[in-house]
Amino acid sequence: MSKHRVIPGFGLSLGFTVTYLSLIILIPLAALFVKAGGLGPAEWWRILSAPRVLAAAKLTFGASAAAAMVSVVVGLLVTWVLVRYRFPGRRLLDAMVDLPFALPTAVAGITLTSIYAPNGWIGQYLAVWGIQGAYSPFGVFIALTFIGFPFVVRTVQPVMEDLGTELEEAAATLGAGRLTVFCRVILPALLPALITGFTLAFARAIGEYGSVIFISGNLPMKTEILPLLIVAQLEQYKYRDAAVIAAGMLMVSFALLFLINLLQRQLNWHKR
Repeated sequence: MSKHRVIPGFGLSLGFTVTYLSLIILIPLAALFVKAGGLGPAEWWRILSAPRVLAAAKLTFGASAAAAMVSVVVGLLVTWVLVRYRFPGRRLLDAMVDLPFALPTAVAGITLTSIYAPNGWIGQYLAVWGIQGAYSPFGVFIALTFIGFPFVVRTVQPVMEDLGTELEEAAATLGAGRLTVFCRVILPALLPALITGFTLAFARAIGEYGSVIFISGNLPMKTEILPLLIVAQLEQYKYRDAAVIAAGMLMVSFALLFLINLLQRQLNWHKR
Protein backbone atom coordinates (compact mmCIF):
# COMPACT_ATOMS: atom_id res chain seq x y z
CA MET A 1 0.00 0.00 0.00
CA SER A 2 1.53 3.29 -1.06
CA LYS A 3 1.91 6.01 1.51
CA HIS A 4 0.13 9.22 0.57
CA ARG A 5 1.77 12.52 1.42
CA VAL A 6 -0.17 15.42 2.86
CA ILE A 7 1.40 17.70 0.25
CA PRO A 8 1.59 15.87 -3.10
CA GLY A 9 4.06 16.50 -5.89
CA PHE A 10 7.28 15.87 -3.96
CA GLY A 11 8.93 13.90 -6.75
CA LEU A 12 8.07 16.45 -9.43
CA SER A 13 9.13 19.46 -7.34
CA LEU A 14 12.36 17.73 -6.25
CA GLY A 15 13.22 16.89 -9.86
CA PHE A 16 12.57 20.46 -10.95
CA THR A 17 14.69 21.81 -8.08
CA VAL A 18 17.64 19.54 -8.85
CA THR A 19 17.44 20.30 -12.57
CA TYR A 20 17.24 24.04 -12.00
CA LEU A 21 20.14 24.12 -9.53
CA SER A 22 22.20 21.96 -11.86
CA LEU A 23 21.68 24.31 -14.79
CA ILE A 24 22.46 27.56 -12.97
CA ILE A 25 25.02 26.38 -10.35
CA LEU A 26 26.42 22.86 -10.63
CA ILE A 27 27.11 22.68 -14.37
CA PRO A 28 28.78 26.14 -14.62
CA LEU A 29 30.93 25.40 -11.56
CA ALA A 30 31.85 21.99 -12.95
CA ALA A 31 32.82 23.60 -16.26
CA LEU A 32 35.01 26.07 -14.38
CA PHE A 33 36.92 23.33 -12.58
CA VAL A 34 37.20 21.25 -15.75
CA LYS A 35 38.76 24.23 -17.52
CA ALA A 36 41.16 24.86 -14.64
CA GLY A 37 41.84 21.14 -14.21
CA GLY A 38 43.73 21.07 -17.48
CA LEU A 39 46.71 22.55 -15.66
CA GLY A 40 48.83 20.62 -13.19
CA PRO A 41 49.50 21.50 -9.53
CA ALA A 42 52.72 23.29 -10.46
CA GLU A 43 50.85 25.60 -12.84
CA TRP A 44 48.15 26.20 -10.24
CA TRP A 45 50.79 27.21 -7.71
CA ARG A 46 52.55 29.44 -10.23
CA ILE A 47 49.36 31.30 -11.06
CA LEU A 48 47.93 31.60 -7.55
CA SER A 49 51.25 32.57 -5.94
CA ALA A 50 51.96 35.39 -8.36
CA PRO A 51 52.46 38.70 -6.48
CA ARG A 52 49.66 40.39 -8.42
CA VAL A 53 47.19 37.62 -7.53
CA LEU A 54 48.20 37.61 -3.87
CA ALA A 55 47.86 41.39 -3.64
CA ALA A 56 44.41 41.28 -5.24
CA ALA A 57 43.33 38.42 -2.95
CA LYS A 58 44.53 40.26 0.14
CA LEU A 59 42.58 43.37 -0.81
CA THR A 60 39.46 41.46 -1.88
CA PHE A 61 39.08 39.27 1.19
CA GLY A 62 40.42 41.84 3.66
CA ALA A 63 38.22 44.69 2.45
CA SER A 64 35.20 42.37 2.21
CA ALA A 65 35.62 41.17 5.80
CA ALA A 66 36.14 44.72 7.11
CA ALA A 67 33.15 46.03 5.18
CA ALA A 68 30.94 43.19 6.42
CA MET A 69 31.94 43.84 10.05
CA VAL A 70 31.18 47.55 9.73
CA SER A 71 27.87 46.69 8.06
CA VAL A 72 26.98 44.50 11.05
CA VAL A 73 27.56 47.33 13.54
CA VAL A 74 25.85 50.06 11.52
CA GLY A 75 23.12 47.70 10.33
CA LEU A 76 22.25 46.75 13.91
CA LEU A 77 21.96 50.42 14.85
CA VAL A 78 19.77 51.23 11.84
CA THR A 79 17.58 48.19 12.49
CA TRP A 80 17.15 49.24 16.10
CA VAL A 81 15.96 52.69 15.03
CA LEU A 82 13.56 51.31 12.40
CA VAL A 83 12.01 48.70 14.71
CA ARG A 84 11.96 50.36 18.13
CA TYR A 85 11.03 53.94 17.27
CA ARG A 86 8.13 55.63 15.48
CA PHE A 87 8.92 58.96 13.84
CA PRO A 88 7.99 60.94 10.71
CA GLY A 89 9.80 59.62 7.66
CA ARG A 90 10.44 56.16 9.12
CA ARG A 91 8.95 54.40 6.09
CA LEU A 92 11.04 56.52 3.75
CA LEU A 93 14.17 55.65 5.72
CA ASP A 94 13.18 51.98 5.64
CA ALA A 95 12.77 52.14 1.86
CA MET A 96 16.16 53.82 1.46
CA VAL A 97 17.84 50.77 2.99
CA ASP A 98 16.95 48.80 -0.14
CA LEU A 99 18.47 51.42 -2.47
CA PRO A 100 21.75 49.48 -2.98
CA PHE A 101 19.65 46.49 -4.09
CA ALA A 102 17.84 48.47 -6.80
CA LEU A 103 20.67 50.76 -7.88
CA PRO A 104 22.87 49.40 -10.70
CA THR A 105 26.34 48.75 -9.35
CA ALA A 106 27.97 50.83 -12.08
CA VAL A 107 25.81 53.81 -11.13
CA ALA A 108 26.71 53.28 -7.49
CA GLY A 109 30.41 53.19 -8.37
CA ILE A 110 30.24 56.40 -10.40
CA THR A 111 28.27 58.16 -7.66
CA LEU A 112 30.62 57.07 -4.88
CA THR A 113 33.63 58.05 -6.96
CA SER A 114 32.29 61.57 -7.58
CA ILE A 115 31.53 61.99 -3.88
CA TYR A 116 34.79 60.60 -2.48
CA ALA A 117 37.14 61.97 -5.15
CA PRO A 118 39.69 64.53 -3.89
CA ASN A 119 37.41 67.34 -5.17
CA GLY A 120 34.14 65.60 -4.22
CA TRP A 121 31.65 66.57 -1.54
CA ILE A 122 33.17 64.30 1.06
CA GLY A 123 36.55 63.61 -0.49
CA GLN A 124 37.68 67.23 -0.20
CA TYR A 125 37.24 67.10 3.57
CA LEU A 126 39.01 63.74 3.82
CA ALA A 127 41.90 65.19 1.84
CA VAL A 128 42.42 67.83 4.53
CA TRP A 129 43.20 65.00 6.97
CA GLY A 130 45.42 63.24 4.46
CA ILE A 131 42.84 60.53 3.71
CA GLN A 132 42.31 59.51 0.10
CA GLY A 133 38.78 58.31 -0.53
CA ALA A 134 38.52 57.32 -4.19
CA TYR A 135 41.31 55.50 -6.04
CA SER A 136 42.59 53.82 -2.88
CA PRO A 137 41.92 50.64 -0.83
CA PHE A 138 39.71 52.81 1.37
CA GLY A 139 37.53 53.49 -1.66
CA VAL A 140 37.17 49.73 -2.19
CA PHE A 141 36.08 49.41 1.43
CA ILE A 142 33.50 52.19 0.97
CA ALA A 143 31.97 50.53 -2.09
CA LEU A 144 31.80 47.11 -0.44
CA THR A 145 30.18 48.59 2.66
CA PHE A 146 27.59 50.31 0.50
CA ILE A 147 26.50 47.17 -1.33
CA GLY A 148 26.61 44.85 1.73
CA PHE A 149 24.87 47.01 4.32
CA PRO A 150 21.23 46.16 3.33
CA PHE A 151 21.81 42.42 3.83
CA VAL A 152 22.42 42.92 7.55
CA VAL A 153 19.39 45.16 8.07
CA ARG A 154 16.97 42.88 6.22
CA THR A 155 18.29 39.81 8.04
CA VAL A 156 18.14 41.27 11.56
CA GLN A 157 14.95 43.30 11.16
CA PRO A 158 12.37 40.45 11.28
CA VAL A 159 14.15 38.82 14.21
CA MET A 160 14.13 42.06 16.18
CA GLU A 161 10.47 42.63 15.36
CA ASP A 162 9.60 39.18 16.76
CA LEU A 163 11.78 39.69 19.81
CA GLY A 164 9.47 42.19 21.43
CA THR A 165 10.21 44.05 24.64
CA GLU A 166 8.88 41.62 27.27
CA LEU A 167 12.26 40.09 28.12
CA GLU A 168 13.88 43.50 28.32
CA GLU A 169 11.18 44.77 30.68
CA ALA A 170 11.49 41.65 32.84
CA ALA A 171 15.27 42.08 33.06
CA ALA A 172 14.84 45.75 33.92
CA THR A 173 12.44 44.95 36.76
CA LEU A 174 15.12 42.64 38.18
CA GLY A 175 17.56 45.53 38.34
CA ALA A 176 19.52 45.05 35.12
CA GLY A 177 20.88 48.18 33.51
CA ARG A 178 20.50 49.05 29.82
CA LEU A 179 23.95 47.79 28.89
CA THR A 180 23.36 44.54 30.77
CA VAL A 181 19.98 44.06 29.09
CA PHE A 182 21.53 44.60 25.69
CA CYS A 183 24.52 42.29 26.25
CA ARG A 184 22.71 39.51 28.14
CA VAL A 185 19.21 39.56 26.61
CA ILE A 186 19.09 41.28 23.23
CA LEU A 187 22.47 40.49 21.69
CA PRO A 188 22.36 36.69 22.26
CA ALA A 189 18.95 36.55 20.58
CA LEU A 190 20.18 38.58 17.59
CA LEU A 191 23.60 36.95 17.26
CA PRO A 192 22.60 34.17 14.79
CA ALA A 193 20.86 36.74 12.57
CA LEU A 194 23.89 39.04 12.79
CA ILE A 195 26.18 36.20 11.72
CA THR A 196 23.85 35.42 8.82
CA GLY A 197 23.86 39.09 7.80
CA PHE A 198 27.64 39.16 8.03
CA THR A 199 27.88 36.04 5.85
CA LEU A 200 25.58 37.48 3.19
CA ALA A 201 27.37 40.85 3.15
CA PHE A 202 30.78 39.14 3.05
CA ALA A 203 29.79 36.82 0.21
CA ARG A 204 28.27 39.69 -1.75
CA ALA A 205 31.36 41.83 -1.30
CA ILE A 206 33.79 39.14 -2.46
CA GLY A 207 32.16 38.93 -5.88
CA GLU A 208 31.41 42.64 -6.32
CA TYR A 209 32.70 44.17 -9.53
CA GLY A 210 30.63 47.03 -10.93
CA SER A 211 30.83 49.54 -8.10
CA VAL A 212 34.47 48.80 -7.21
CA ILE A 213 36.10 49.24 -10.61
CA PHE A 214 35.17 52.93 -10.70
CA ILE A 215 36.14 53.99 -7.20
CA SER A 216 39.23 51.80 -6.85
CA GLY A 217 41.23 53.13 -9.77
CA ASN A 218 42.23 49.55 -10.68
CA LEU A 219 45.92 49.95 -9.89
CA PRO A 220 47.74 46.58 -10.01
CA MET A 221 49.30 45.60 -6.68
CA LYS A 222 47.41 48.43 -4.96
CA THR A 223 43.68 48.70 -5.66
CA GLU A 224 43.02 45.77 -7.98
CA ILE A 225 40.45 43.19 -6.85
CA LEU A 226 40.20 39.55 -7.85
CA PRO A 227 37.09 39.85 -10.08
CA LEU A 228 38.82 42.60 -12.06
CA LEU A 229 41.99 40.50 -12.33
CA ILE A 230 39.94 37.61 -13.71
CA VAL A 231 38.40 39.90 -16.34
CA ALA A 232 41.87 41.19 -17.23
CA GLN A 233 43.09 37.64 -17.79
CA LEU A 234 40.11 36.92 -20.03
CA GLU A 235 40.76 40.06 -22.07
CA GLN A 236 44.31 38.78 -22.65
CA TYR A 237 42.90 35.41 -23.76
CA LYS A 238 44.46 33.66 -20.77
CA TYR A 239 41.38 31.56 -20.16
CA ARG A 240 43.03 28.88 -18.06
CA ASP A 241 44.75 31.44 -15.85
CA ALA A 242 41.39 33.14 -15.31
CA ALA A 243 39.75 29.77 -14.55
CA VAL A 244 42.45 28.90 -12.00
CA ILE A 245 42.12 32.25 -10.23
CA ALA A 246 38.33 31.94 -10.23
CA ALA A 247 38.49 28.36 -8.92
CA GLY A 248 40.94 29.33 -6.17
CA MET A 249 38.75 32.28 -5.21
CA LEU A 250 35.72 30.01 -5.12
CA MET A 251 37.41 27.43 -2.89
CA VAL A 252 38.63 30.04 -0.39
CA SER A 253 35.19 31.70 -0.34
CA PHE A 254 33.47 28.36 0.19
CA ALA A 255 35.84 27.44 3.03
CA LEU A 256 35.26 30.77 4.79
CA LEU A 257 31.49 30.58 4.39
CA PHE A 258 31.53 26.98 5.63
CA LEU A 259 33.38 28.02 8.79
CA ILE A 260 30.99 30.92 9.39
CA ASN A 261 27.93 28.69 8.92
CA LEU A 262 29.48 26.10 11.24
CA LEU A 263 29.91 28.80 13.89
CA GLN A 264 26.30 29.84 13.42
CA ARG A 265 25.08 26.27 13.86
CA GLN A 266 27.11 25.93 17.04
CA LEU A 267 25.53 29.09 18.41
CA ASN A 268 22.04 27.86 17.53
CA TRP A 269 22.78 24.49 19.17
CA HIS A 270 23.95 26.12 22.41
CA LYS A 271 20.94 28.43 22.32
CA ARG A 272 18.63 25.42 22.38
